[in-house]
Amino acid sequence: MTHTHEATPVARVAYLVPKEDRFSRFMVNLWNRSPVWFAPLAVLVCFAGGVAYTLATHPTSADAASAPNCIIKLSTGFDCPGCGGTRAFYYLLHGDVAGAARSHILAVFAAPYLLYMYVAWAGNLAFGWKLPTLRLTPKAISIFLAIWFGFTILRNLPWAPFTWFYV
Repeated sequence: MTHTHEATPVARVAYLVPKEDRFSRFMVNLWNRSPVWFAPLAVLVCFAGGVAYTLATHPTSADAASAPNCIIKLSTGFDCPGCGGTRAFYYLLHGDVAGAARSHILAVFAAPYLLYMYVAWAGNLAFGWKLPTLRLTPKAISIFLAIWFGFTILRNLPWAPFTWFYV
């Protein structure tokens, strides 16, 4: 006995695609023609801009009311989840790990992982290095975010020992 199967109609999904314009075509063509090392170089240039900004503003001698401003701390008086990150980065650039940890301990914890992830990605794309990639599971990311949330709450409590976290 032979069975004949009729083609089952497939539901079409409509996607909202913006009308293609000259600038979009230019950017897509530029990206398609760019060498593989361009993306790591672009990230490195952005990172260099952050380094230059941090060194130029000298954030360790500033408070919430001086440039660069922290709008959350300025308006509420509370430390936000990222408060102290720029100062921690400044201290790390100068090799002062203790000062960096005092400003934002979680940024100091995350920095070597982020640096390694960049080197592994950029080295593979630009030079073909086969460094082991750091694969973070959703559970590990969730745990880190929960710790970061708890850190944000604890650093805003006005009594000891939590005042140590206050920036």
